[in-house]
Amino acid sequence: MSNTNALSARDRIAALVDENSFVEIGANITKRSTDFNMQEKSVPADGVITGYGLVQNTPVYIYSQDASALNGTIGEMHARKIAHAYELAMKTGVPVIGLIDCAGMRLQESTDALAGFGEIYRVKAKASGVVPQISAIFGNCGGGVAVLAAMSDFTFMEEESGKLFVNSPNTLEGNYKEKLDTASAQFQKAASNVDFVVKGEAELLGSVRELVSILPENNNDTAFSDECMDDLNRVVPDFAAEVKDPALALEDISDNNFFLELKAGYAKEMVTGFICLDGMTVGAVANRTAVFDEKGKEKEKFDGRLTTAGCEKAADFIRKCDAFQIPVLSLTNTEGFATSVEEEKTIAVAAAKLTAAFAEADVAKVNLIVGKAYGSAYITMNSKHIGADMVFALPDAEIGMMDAEVAAKIMYSGDKKADLAKKASEFAAQSGTEAASQRGYVDSVIEPEAARKQLLYAFEMLFSKSEFPIGKKHGTI
Repeated sequence: MSNTNALSARDRIAALVDENSFVEIGANITKRSTDFNMQEKSVPADGVITGYGLVQNTPVYIYSQDASALNGTIGEMHARKIAHAYELAMKTGVPVIGLIDCAGMRLQESTDALAGFGEIYRVKAKASGVVPQISAIFGNCGGGVAVLAAMSDFTFMEEESGKLFVNSPNTLEGNYKEKLDTASAQFQKAASNVDFVVKGEAELLGSVRELVSILPENNNDTAFSDECMDDLNRVVPDFAAEVKDPALALEDISDNNFFLELKAGYAKEMVTGFICLDGMTVGAVANRTAVFDEKGKEKEKFDGRLTTAGCEKAADFIRKCDAFQIPVLSLTNTEGFATSVEEEKTIAVAAAKLTAAFAEADVAKVNLIVGKAYGSAYITMNSKHIGADMVFALPDAEIGMMDAEVAAKIMYSGDKKADLAKKASEFAAQSGTEAASQRGYVDSVIEPEAARKQLLYAFEMLFSKSEFPIGKKHGTI
C-alpha cells in the first residue's frame, strides 16, 4: 500500500458501493509478460479490481487499483480490464468510477504498457459526454495516469496521501519537493486539475457517493436527487446579503441547503457547483465579489471582473452540465473584464469560450442578475442576448454599459460646461432594471427573499424544454 493507513483496493470498493452489491469481473486476469523475470512475480488481478455495483442505488462500473501488486502499475492486461469496464459502461449507459493508486506505467512491459495507456485514453475520450466519469486519487497519480484522471468529468483527491503530477516536483526546473510540493493536494487545490480535495479516505468515498446521487446515469437521463422535502415556497430573507458570496446564496436557495461546490480553491471569483430545486439537479455558475467566514465577516474580496481562470472554470462546468442534460442557473454580478497585462494575453479567448458555452448549451438556462451587469461581460454571463430562457433581476441590479459617473465623464470629456451629475443620472436611468425589463431583456424583477421559489418555478416550467441545435460536427471555440 502507498501508506499504512490506506484502505486496500477491495476495502475502497466495499466502502463505496451499497452493501453486498459489488460483482467482480476479470478476477483471474493477470500479466502475460515474461520479460525481466516477470514470470517469477505474482500480480493478482494484474493490479486492478474491476466490476460493477450500486452506489446510492445507481448502477456503476468501478475499477480500483491495487498498490500492493507491483505498486498498481498499469500493464497490458491491467489496461485491458479498465478499457473493458468502460466499453460495458457505454453499452449500458452507467457511470464509471476509478479509484486511483498507481505508480504509473509498468516499465517491464514497455510498449505493451504504452499501448494499454493508449487504449484507456481512447475509451475515455469515446465515453466523454456519454456517461459520467469520476476519478478518485488516493495515492500516486503521476505521468500518464494524471492525464487519465484529467480526462474524467470529476476528480477527487485525498488531502494527505494523494499525489497528482505529470512531472514530479524534483524534475521541475528550479524546484524540489521540499521547496514546493507540486504533487500535493494543497498545490492542486489552487490549480484547475481537481474538483474536490477531501481529507480521509472514508470521507472522500462518501463525497463520491453524494455526487453520484445527484448525477444522471448518462447523457439521455435526467438528474434528480431524493424527493424534495423542503418547502417549495420557502423564503430566503438573507439572500440579498449573501449574493456577494454566492456559495452562501446558492446554499440558501437549494433544497435542504444542499450545495456541492466544484474547484472551490481555484479561481474563487467564479463559483461553480450543484444545487437542487424540487429534487432537480441544477448546475450553478456565479460571480463572486467576497468570501465570508463562518461569522459573516469578509475575509477575501474580489473586484467583480471576469478573469481568464474564472471564465475557463465556468465554461468547462457549463459544457459538462449541457452534455448530461443538467439545467444551468447563473447569478450575474460583474462590471467587466480583468485589467492587467497578463490577463490581456488570454482574457479574450477565455471570455469567448464562456460566451460560447452559454450560447451553445441547449439545456434550460436561467439567469438572475444580483448586482452589476456591465458591458460585454454581462452579455457573456448567460444574458438573454446569447440564449438564456429566463432572466430575472433583483430590484437594485444595474444593467448597462458601465458605471453611470464614468460614462458621463467619457461622453462629455471635452465639454467643460456639461453637468456631469445630471448626465450621470440620465445614463443611470437607462441602466436600471426598469429600462431592461421594458425592452424585454429582463423577464421579471423579483424580491431577493423570493429567489428560491421564483427560480424553482422557472426550472419547473422549463423542464420539458426541447431544442435541437444546428447539425455540425463540433464547435471550434
